[in-house]
Amino acid sequence: MRFVLRIVALLLVIVIVFLLVNTLRLTSHQLTDVPPAPPISVPDSAIQRFAGAIRIPTVSYTDYALTDTTQFDKFLTYIRASYPLIQQRLNPQTFNQYGLLYEWKGRNPALKPVLLMAHYDVVPVIQGTQGMWKRPPFAGIIEDGYLYGRGTLDDKMSVMGLLESVDYLLRTGYQPERTLFLAFGQDEETSGFRGAQTIAAALKKRAVSLEYVLDEGGVIKPEGVSGANKPVALIGISEKGYLSLELTAIGKGGHSSMPPPQTSIGLVAEAVSKLEHNPFPARLNGGVDQLLDYLASEVSFGQRVAFANQWLFGPLIKQALTKTKSGNATLRTTTAPTIFRSGAKDNVLPIDAVATINFRLLPGDTVDGVVARVKEIIDNDSITVSVLGKGNNPVPLSSTETPAFLTIHKTIRSVFPNVLVAPYVMLGATDSKYYSALTSSIYRFAPIPLTDAASAGVHGTNERISINDYRNMIWFYVTLIRNSQ
Repeated sequence: MRFVLRIVALLLVIVIVFLLVNTLRLTSHQLTDVPPAPPISVPDSAIQRFAGAIRIPTVSYTDYALTDTTQFDKFLTYIRASYPLIQQRLNPQTFNQYGLLYEWKGRNPALKPVLLMAHYDVVPVIQGTQGMWKRPPFAGIIEDGYLYGRGTLDDKMSVMGLLESVDYLLRTGYQPERTLFLAFGQDEETSGFRGAQTIAAALKKRAVSLEYVLDEGGVIKPEGVSGANKPVALIGISEKGYLSLELTAIGKGGHSSMPPPQTSIGLVAEAVSKLEHNPFPARLNGGVDQLLDYLASEVSFGQRVAFANQWLFGPLIKQALTKTKSGNATLRTTTAPTIFRSGAKDNVLPIDAVATINFRLLPGDTVDGVVARVKEIIDNDSITVSVLGKGNNPVPLSSTETPAFLTIHKTIRSVFPNVLVAPYVMLGATDSKYYSALTSSIYRFAPIPLTDAASAGVHGTNERISINDYRNMIWFYVTLIRNSQ
């Protein structure tokens, strides 16, 4: 017995030593000794131009017939008048009338171009919430150091910030070594088919191969993440896939006084319940592992041991992350029932019942795999499972070892020296997915600090941006363009 205990004790010591060695061997991924970016002067006129852009309600609707395209015409006219030097020098092109592509030719055609992108369409203001706004959503009012309005965060800030940065560089006589593309979509909020998809297809037809793409996505989290006690700049290295399924059951209908053992509503409700009670498995290898790896050297010793030894502490890490909605969503393909349609009268049995389930696919999962698993979980031939619209697989993970990621990392540290940098997987979708045929280096980052409370304004009420943060955004883009040469 003593011999067995000694063996167990020896094994325990070996495991502890192994854990400590792994922990102590950790090296920081954070760049050090990055010189501060040369400061630039952002005039008040840049803020006024941004406010003017917010006053044009470029609202896009899923039903394109509801979209007031005259506002898109106004926006394009406004851009052309506000930045005449860009119009003269950057070879502007339009796609499907409202998608914008600018090309700033570089001196060295042997270098692959960089594409910086954004979108200028915005979501509608939710009906009945207009009175909840501190300032009207399309008034473009500046007050107490903030600009209020729909699009200040999503995503006219990036459109206007990029235009201001290029205009600044043009006025200072700057000429890039590598070609720079600016691509601005008009329908990102409704899947980007008319804008980004068309622009990307045109570039592919021209056999353009890009050094990297940068789109909206990650931000600077002032509260930190995963135990880090400093602000963290999250760079999206992928984004989740998208799929909606309809579950349909057909019954015989009839009078409610003589119901069958299970109605069509009951069949679909049972199927939905099965899906909610059998979520997709939680995985660290969908991108969370890289986030933890980047932050491991910046957290407490206990967390450092766990992050450096995910092979052992993975279950505990997953257990901790699944306690929050956002943490849970980073770990798995999510299942969200969103629509239920059935019945017309309280005393009539419905013939059909239909439920819509939305899935956001973690890298590593596929549309076909999700459909197959849903059918397996439901396990009922009376339920028809069909794909609603067109789903898309997750975008492949972009490497953090590329010169492009290093350039973005370096630029962040030069403009925001006290910020940590870490890769992550976006929970939502962006237009950048359409450029995956042009480069394997697609990143998603908007250079602004955004608290959890402030992020509620995105697609919500009282959307606003700090004027100082917008000035820093322009500074960041100027520095990034210079660093990308």
